[in-house]
Amino acid sequence: MKLHSLITLSLAVSVLVTPALAQKSGKDVYGKTCAVCHATGIAGAPKYGNAGDWSPRIAGGTGRLYGSALKGTPKGMPAKGGNPSYSDAEVKAAVDYMLAAVKTAAKPTATPPQNPVAKEEPKPEPKVATSTPKVDKAEPTPTAAAAMAEAVPVGDVNAFNRLLKPLGKRNPPPPEDGIHDPANDGTHALLPPLTAYAGLPKSLAGNRVNWVEAIGTKKINPRWDRTDPKAEPVVMDLNIVREVKGSMPDVVYPHKQHTEWLDCSNCHPAIFVPQKGANAISMAAILLGEKCGVCHGKVAFPVSECRLCHSKKKDLARPAQAAASVAK
Repeated sequence: MKLHSLITLSLAVSVLVTPALAQKSGKDVYGKTCAVCHATGIAGAPKYGNAGDWSPRIAGGTGRLYGSALKGTPKGMPAKGGNPSYSDAEVKAAVDYMLAAVKTAAKPTATPPQNPVAKEEPKPEPKVATSTPKVDKAEPTPTAAAAMAEAVPVGDVNAFNRLLKPLGKRNPPPPEDGIHDPANDGTHALLPPLTAYAGLPKSLAGNRVNWVEAIGTKKINPRWDRTDPKAEPVVMDLNIVREVKGSMPDVVYPHKQHTEWLDCSNCHPAIFVPQKGANAISMAAILLGEKCGVCHGKVAFPVSECRLCHSKKKDLARPAQAAASVAK
């Protein structure tokens, strides 16, 4: 047999015996993608293992949950968790994995059967206590969510959304903000943020100031150059629209509001390649501090404010027109 025939035969056999790519388990899909939101319940997502969050959704049927996971929801969940590379079976497996955790957490503890013929033991006479009695503290029962804490890297998510603070802990005075030195007399001379922000337009996110409106209405006038008070920014009035799969509105990226604060070199090309189709952006990446997440959730409004980015309603006529053109 000639050499090229042997090579051909060898390649044919290798194709026959090479297994297909293994399907990811529900646990793997959850840990890599779903946990970004479901481990902490961010943006209203039902928390892993929390029966109260999942019960009303389970009442709608497993098929409905599958549909939400595959196609996304109007409340902000992207189709397939923002990772279109997953197969439908892998996404459904992740849903099954989360549902199993809810059933495990809600399962009642079995009580040992009582023996009806057992004789009652005589009660010992009470003893007079001579010292403070020791009280045994019951060990907390670990929940499914706690059991997953070590496997799911939720620390990065919590650190990322540090703008999501309780109302009473927002905008503390400089001596209490953890940034300034409280032992320095100059720290106590600084104007408290709540006083400084009193006349600025309000927002529901971050430090409760709508900074875009503040600069647009000339409530503030940031200096563009540290050393040159007359320097003017190069403002680019250009909107970039990113179409989003599913029912969520499309994303509008306004260059104008960003370039009023930042020079182009802050984002290009290290964060975003200035070329159409060259930037793979997903909510999972943003929540991990990548792409838009480099700023949003840290020094800009957090991703809980979905409609500030998903602001363009879908053109429902486009799919119909496309279908009509195909039919012709």
